[in-house]
Amino acid sequence: MCAEHSSQGGTELADAVRELYAEGETDYSFEPVIFVDPQGKPIGRIQDGDSVIFCLRRGEREVQLTEAFVDREVGNFPRANFKHLPFIILTLYHEKFKELPVAFAPTKINNTLAEIISHTKLQQLHVSESEKFAHITFFLNGGNNQAFKGETDIRIPSPKGIPFDQIPELHLAQVVDEVEHGIKEGFEFIVTNFANGDVIGHTQNPQAKIRCAEYVDTYLGRVVNTALSAKYTVLITADHGNLEEMYNSNGSPNVSHTANPVPILLIAQGTDPSIDLYSGCLADVAPTILSILRIPQPTAMTGRSLIVGEHKLGAEKVLLVILDGWGIGREDETNPIFLAQTPFWDNLVRSYPHAQLHAAGEAVGLKAGKNGNSEAGHMNIGAGRLILQDDVRLDSAMQDGSFYCNEIFLQTIDDVKRHHSSLHLITLLSEKSSHGSIDYPLALLRMAKDHGLSDVYIHIIFDGRSTEPGSAPALLTKFEEKINEIGIGKIVTGIGRGIALDRDGNYQKTKCAYDALVYGIGKKHSVDWI
Repeated sequence: MCAEHSSQGGTELADAVRELYAEGETDYSFEPVIFVDPQGKPIGRIQDGDSVIFCLRRGEREVQLTEAFVDREVGNFPRANFKHLPFIILTLYHEKFKELPVAFAPTKINNTLAEIISHTKLQQLHVSESEKFAHITFFLNGGNNQAFKGETDIRIPSPKGIPFDQIPELHLAQVVDEVEHGIKEGFEFIVTNFANGDVIGHTQNPQAKIRCAEYVDTYLGRVVNTALSAKYTVLITADHGNLEEMYNSNGSPNVSHTANPVPILLIAQGTDPSIDLYSGCLADVAPTILSILRIPQPTAMTGRSLIVGEHKLGAEKVLLVILDGWGIGREDETNPIFLAQTPFWDNLVRSYPHAQLHAAGEAVGLKAGKNGNSEAGHMNIGAGRLILQDDVRLDSAMQDGSFYCNEIFLQTIDDVKRHHSSLHLITLLSEKSSHGSIDYPLALLRMAKDHGLSDVYIHIIFDGRSTEPGSAPALLTKFEEKINEIGIGKIVTGIGRGIALDRDGNYQKTKCAYDALVYGIGKKHSVDWI
């Protein structure tokens, strides 16, 4: 294949994407596209002596690709024998990477819900599918990768090898099996995440979304009834919205998170009908649980119990169910939850105290007006206080200029200059994802230009979640225009997020991404601007 001349590579990659669209491919699952010169040699591959900045910030989806470059023992596939390859990460999304250069080191969150429960010597159980396992462990526990004393974590592998919209029930039955087993074992605190609403909400299949809501209703009924029979008090909430909006304002399928509020329900045997709940935010969930368990709230938790008035609703055991992506939407044909047959959910809302919680924007430490996400949601739920998210920290750094004085970035640029090598930026093609933004590589390109670098290569990861279907060519054009204004940087690789950012332990996908970035293995696209 050959494309017309483009100085930055965005036009050529957009052409390649259109070809993939015509073949029925989607952004999320794109196999690697590799730029080659007229002789067929891959351009801009990562080589010994180069430096890499991984321009993503979130966590669980970034781990395996990071491991590919920094931990040869993980993944069971061969790597290049790099003697010098600095690999810089924006934020510390796993403690195993604490020895890496971290541009924006985290502030450790202590006195989280799980930690306080551990200190009281109660036993706790965390259960979810692998799609959301990091959320009810790492993120809920304030960025701690190690389980606290008395904490048992159970990870159910999510389905593999079949599109999620073909199996909207996912492996929820196995999740509920494990929760029910934990109830029988008598864990004093159990938290589970039902991944379905978010996973299926990201698809374009309206019928799958309706069936998803019905599956959630069925299994929610099962686990709540089991918990009530064992004298648990049950709290049900969500981390953000998604499933409740079928379409965007232009009529296209919604595949993204929303800024809608989420529900909070309190369910217990013989609940006093006079009990009511305040409306609030996700940071109020942990104080509510501690109140029910009669555990003193630490001063670090600035949220408040949602139970109105002087009611002392005490219990020995609590089950927290987080319905991922289950927001509060309009009660019409645009809302799959409203359209679905959900008799158990409907009865809960009629019969038990419930309220709304803010789960987006500044209420969870994101930028004003920004849609919620699973990381922000679970961090705020677990911390019991407002936690500023990494996008706010990074955006603030770009606004106040400290981004451009970041010591890690400056050291990386100096290293490239000393080795007369290349700088590589791996980035997500998105303007609003919770994983990253094209603003970061653009800022780094400005730094590279100001410090006299010449060879900077950009490796695109297509999103397919926070972006609209089919929007990649327009985003590439916009990105290229901005690169051209800066005057440095070449786009040389494109690969789908489902491959590059696998989080389900499928290291063959990780190997595919690594081989593309390092060896140039992929669908070759010839360019003539070398």
